[in-house]
Amino acid sequence: MSSTEELLKRLGVFIDAGTLRLALTHRSYAYENGGIPTNERLEFLGDSILGFSVTDALYRDNPTLPEGDLAKRRSAVVSTRALAGIGRSLGIGDYIYLGQGEKLTEGKNKASILADTMEALIGATYVSNDIETARQLVMRLIGPLLKDAAALGAGTDWKTSIQELAAGRQLGSIYYAVEGSGPDHARTFVAVLQIGGTAYGKGSGHSKKEAEQEAAADAWRKLSGAEAKASAEGSAPAGAESAADDPKAAPSESAAGS
Repeated sequence: MSSTEELLKRLGVFIDAGTLRLALTHRSYAYENGGIPTNERLEFLGDSILGFSVTDALYRDNPTLPEGDLAKRRSAVVSTRALAGIGRSLGIGDYIYLGQGEKLTEGKNKASILADTMEALIGATYVSNDIETARQLVMRLIGPLLKDAAALGAGTDWKTSIQELAAGRQLGSIYYAVEGSGPDHARTFVAVLQIGGTAYGKGSGHSKKEAEQEAAADAWRKLSGAEAKASAEGSAPAGAESAADDPKAAPSESAAGS
């Protein structure tokens, strides 16, 4: 377990020792240590603070945006994927108290655990300080995501977004070729998204679903970027990158919009 002083420095807030330890205590650790309190109550609190802070910022900064678009943007930045990304950038996983089972399966890198812990830390910041301090923490962490037009445009479900985009352009069927590597307790998956037999995006993760979402996000950004460039140049969207492998080869694992 790394020094929590370094963690607090990264967060830029004060959290008292007891509350901080509680925020970092996953239920798997609590179960193996006599049923001690977990971080789930703080997670519940932090989730509400996160939602309100982001909603308030979106409402104030986008006075003409309709409710549906505001909701979509909020969903994008408070999603498990977004929070897990923030958690990884801060190295939160090294500080979480996990049970032996979760340690063996690389729980410190799991998106759900990282996202839940981030919410617990937001709740802990409120408990140890006040609502304004917690809100400022949220905005430091989430602020950059609110300015990411690409992420906000697609929302959280990249697979649905890329499916809709591909269908709109009549690019062809979608397939995810997924390969796994590493031992069973620490598997890593790499997904290549093919549309109409052409590779458009690539992603990796600790689960097939996470790898596919990353591949879909990669493809969405490339296609959206090509569309924007083509629009600026007054020409048709540029084509995607050529597939590295034979596009007709059967993928090891495939899905069509699943």
